[in-house]
Amino acid sequence: MTRNQKILLAVAFVVPAMIVLYVYLQPLIDYLIYDLVGMNPESHLGASVNFFFYDTIKILILLFLISSLMGVVNAYFPIDRLRNYLNTKKMYGLQYFLASLFGAVTPFCSCSSIPLFLGFVKGGIPLGVTFSFLITSPLVNEVAVAMFLGLFGVKATLVYAISGILLGTIGGFILGQFKLERYLSDWVKQIQIQSEQETEEWEAEHTPFIDRLPGIVREGWDIVRKVLVYVLIGIGIGAAMHGYVPEDFFTTYLSADKWYAVPVAVILAVPMYANAAGIVPVIQVFVAKGVPLGTALAFMMAVVGLSLPEATLLKKVMTWKLIGIFFGTITIFIILLGYLFNWIL
Repeated sequence: MTRNQKILLAVAFVVPAMIVLYVYLQPLIDYLIYDLVGMNPESHLGASVNFFFYDTIKILILLFLISSLMGVVNAYFPIDRLRNYLNTKKMYGLQYFLASLFGAVTPFCSCSSIPLFLGFVKGGIPLGVTFSFLITSPLVNEVAVAMFLGLFGVKATLVYAISGILLGTIGGFILGQFKLERYLSDWVKQIQIQSEQETEEWEAEHTPFIDRLPGIVREGWDIVRKVLVYVLIGIGIGAAMHGYVPEDFFTTYLSADKWYAVPVAVILAVPMYANAAGIVPVIQVFVAKGVPLGTALAFMMAVVGLSLPEATLLKKVMTWKLIGIFFGTITIFIILLGYLFNWIL
């Protein structure tokens, strides 16, 4: 059996197994950490360990599957035509809205969005469009919307969902005007070049899909291997902070009579890490203790959309300068939205 045949046979078993594992991953991790190991699910340590193993495995699975999928797309889809079309003015900015809307319907946290973001960049999709997805994906999802509707009513839910999508649309458009591709990491640029070269070679030689697949799979594993350290560091930071929200400390500084409450809320939120559904109950506590809903919303957006774990993962994809531009731009927008929320709500 040749090497390529062995890879194809492994793919036939590994990919379905990874998909099944992803679907049942949380119950499996719960059983291993809480039942088998015996850690207390109510303790900060137990929640952190559970979070670390679940998110690490989940992100690595997503990264491999999405990288491989984008390899297939690059091999067969006219990506140059799509890239050129998205760079024209024919869509009049609609591409940013569509990317933001796609982010809103994907149930990913900020760290889980990175693999798909990398897939977009690898495929040559304009950076501003990929930023629209990256901004909105962690901010808005169907679970958080349902929870928000039950806790805060229709008006607050509409303001939250619409503003999250608009933030991604406008933020991606503005970042796209800066032509920031030059600040992508050398590793990403190399991946883009290699992907284009392989596609050109396959097209010239009319290589059948079954012969292309081993190379696509190897490239997917190579990407996973090279970002593994960044995933472990990023999720480790998130796990250390997971489940610990010093509510009394925050409510002391986020009261309604302080003009600086919104920017302080955003700045304090950045070191933390949680998904939108996980932070909504905390927001309810804040509001019940007198924090204005707009300030609480700004805090929530900063927690799920800007975090140290996300910055750590992005470091493999971007230079620190690009990460600073991205985080700085979104921080300003969230602060402005916080004041707007307080005025509307």
